Amino acid sequence: MVRGLYTAYTGMSNEQKRLDIIANNLANAATVGYKEDSVTNQSFDNVLTYKIKDSSEASLAKPIGRMSLGVKLGEVYTNYKQGSLRQSDGKYHLALEGKGFFTLSVQDGNGNESIKYTRNGAFTITKDGQLVDENGNAVLGESGEIIIPIESREVTIDKSGNIYADNMLINKLSIVDFEDYNYLKKSQYTMYEAVDGAEEIESNASVHQGFTEQSNVNSVSEMVQMITVTRAYEANQKIIQSIDKTLELAANSVGKV
Repeated sequence: MVRGLYTAYTGMSNEQKRLDIIANNLANAATVGYKEDSVTNQSFDNVLTYKIKDSSEASLAKPIGRMSLGVKLGEVYTNYKQGSLRQSDGKYHLALEGKGFFTLSVQDGNGNESIKYTRNGAFTITKDGQLVDENGNAVLGESGEIIIPIESREVTIDKSGNIYADNMLINKLSIVDFEDYNYLKKSQYTMYEAVDGAEEIESNASVHQGFTEQSNVNSVSEMVQMITVTRAYEANQKIIQSIDKTLELAANSVGKV
């Protein structure tokens, strides 16, 4: 009976974590370049149970089988599926079609710089002409930071990422891809960082100027999953309530006999 309480509790805890992930996806459904997260479930490792203090077996402990202790959250993974492209009025708004990431130089609060990657191409330029993301992080090109002459009358970026100012090539976007996305760790909402073992490969992505890549979250699908998770949570809750009433009856009624 107590085991049933524990199993139902693990189910409720698991559904709560799944709900948190779904809620985060829905909150970022309109975030440019966001990739949805998903999760797998798995059962706890089976535990070998023993029969003890049983006179029929001369009070010797004897294994009687294995039992599961419920469910737990498995792997949380990111879906890197291409999002839709939406035209914008931003001259420096860029979208990638295909596999690959823009490269950013990110500085933390202590002044330490690190390289991170993103699909969020809602870029702009500073007063000095530096190409940056929405948070002011420098967008990197093959020749380092990208500086666009502020006096330029026309700035164009072709599908290969070459940046032209008044028809003069000034830099090329650093667009990279990875052999295995399992070696990428999500940092904040739309940035990723490579962990040990990540292997860079050449990207085949095309750059579209004046477009942004939208989130790949399907809001309708996420809402359906939210309803399913809520019902599963309620079912586990009812199991706990039923077992609690049974235990109360055993303690208060059977104990009086």
